[in-house]
Amino acid sequence: MNLTVNEIFYSLQGEGGRTGQPSIFIRLAKCNLACAFCDTDFETGNDLSVAQILNEIGRFGCKWIVWTGGEPTLQLNDAIVAFFKQNGYMQAIETNGTRRVPDGIDYIACSPKQHFDNLRALISRADELRFPMRKGDPLPDTAILPDAERYFLSPIFDGGRAVPENIDYCVELVKNNPRWALSLQMHKLIGIR
Repeated sequence: MNLTVNEIFYSLQGEGGRTGQPSIFIRLAKCNLACAFCDTDFETGNDLSVAQILNEIGRFGCKWIVWTGGEPTLQLNDAIVAFFKQNGYMQAIETNGTRRVPDGIDYIACSPKQHFDNLRALISRADELRFPMRKGDPLPDTAILPDAERYFLSPIFDGGRAVPENIDYCVELVKNNPRWALSLQMHKLIGIR
């Protein structure tokens, strides 16, 4: 079992419901969307076996993996998730919600970018739904979304810089719609990966 990996690094979760928790990030190459605000290099990568990845992440002393991308569901499957689970790892995924999430994932962070009406058919339940928002974007309709523990609005940054009008807009939406909460990209604000 091989994966095309863009990078592996150890840091703190920078946004959403697990903000501040130590995590091993495995960024997989490839994405099926082309979002204008994306600031992630996911085009390139090295083919690594799951044994090579296991060896690489063993040095960190952390038992939380965050599968991210690009779009990790383009490569990740049930067998790979089971392999890391058998080796003692908890696993989170950051997905755009356009494909089925493999079985065995412990925490699903879904960040839909478009076409929300099919989302419930692919993901029936998520730990969090996190929507990137610009000033003027409509609040997503929770009636067509999967059930989630948490619903977040995440102001879109310009590169690594906060955009005050996006933040102000999200703050007002949250104040007027208390089911939602604000999720800032804390890793960018404090200058970590």
